[in-house]
Amino acid sequence: MRGVVFTGGRELDLLEFPDPSPGPGEVVLEMKASGMCGSDLRPYRMPKGESASALGLGAAAGPVIAGHEPCGVVAAIGAGVEPRVARIGARVMVHHYKGCGLCPHCRTGWTQMCDAGSTVYGITGHGGHAPFMKVPASTLVPLPEPLSFAAGAAISCGTGTAYGALRRIKLSGTDTIAIFGQGPVGLSATQLARAMGAEVIALDPAPERRARASAFGAFAALDPRANDTAQAIRDLTHGRGADLALDASGTAEGRSGAVRAARKWGTVCFVGEGGNVTIEVSPEMLRKQLTIVGSWTFSTVGQAECARFVAERGIAVDDLFTDRWSLAEAAQAYRLFDQQTAGKGVFLI
Repeated sequence: MRGVVFTGGRELDLLEFPDPSPGPGEVVLEMKASGMCGSDLRPYRMPKGESASALGLGAAAGPVIAGHEPCGVVAAIGAGVEPRVARIGARVMVHHYKGCGLCPHCRTGWTQMCDAGSTVYGITGHGGHAPFMKVPASTLVPLPEPLSFAAGAAISCGTGTAYGALRRIKLSGTDTIAIFGQGPVGLSATQLARAMGAEVIALDPAPERRARASAFGAFAALDPRANDTAQAIRDLTHGRGADLALDASGTAEGRSGAVRAARKWGTVCFVGEGGNVTIEVSPEMLRKQLTIVGSWTFSTVGQAECARFVAERGIAVDDLFTDRWSLAEAAQAYRLFDQQTAGKGVFLI
């Protein structure tokens, strides 16, 4: 089979790999959809010759198939996998990490935080940008019948990450939330926060993304480069500021903007990967009694909960996708995605 491999310097290739076969405790999935996530751009943009270890996610041996938003059907089952865990033809998502399975983090579904280190599928282990993918049966999360495979791919990282962050900061229908960055994760947060009853102020420098945020229910969509965003948000919230602020941009400007936008006693959550931020601790944090938290993706339990929420509330996650591609179009797909003005892309396999 052929799989997409990031080769660095904003280039990729379709390389030949053996068709996988499952070992004990493993399954092979026939891929149906494999999403493109903003964090894919980090290995895509890495200088040539630099390894995945530069991302702080461990090292890989040899070329690795990209794609950490896999969704498909079970095609083969290895020895020792119980029928209640996996059956041929089952529609499933993948929790895209493998840990030791024994530490407290693994045993509660947080395998990305494994004490012994974890494999990250699509970064340090073969991911979903290929016809087949081999994973431990323990990584499987059921895909509810009403949801498309593309929706399952989104929930497998970007949408699931947004859901996990909103749950982490205990968003409610009485809140106003400012969401910095309206890429796939930020736009998912806008969509989910509206479904949870909150008012959303969306911020992004790209007019196309602001327009999509408005279409997804944001009551205001601001250009952070053209406004004093903190003052603009206070003006929209009767002088208070946002109850909650979420940075999905991963930029210093987005993070500091979220801190400044939050009201006294507010909460700020960072989910965007990479980079750094500098804040004025006394006026922007201490004297506002601000709570700042980090949220890193989700557990297996959280992924399943997100999928149920989306299915039961009829949330149109498929509307996140502006582009659908075949694997043969991967180079074109990532060139467009790299511009960070469009919506979400997905490979339909």
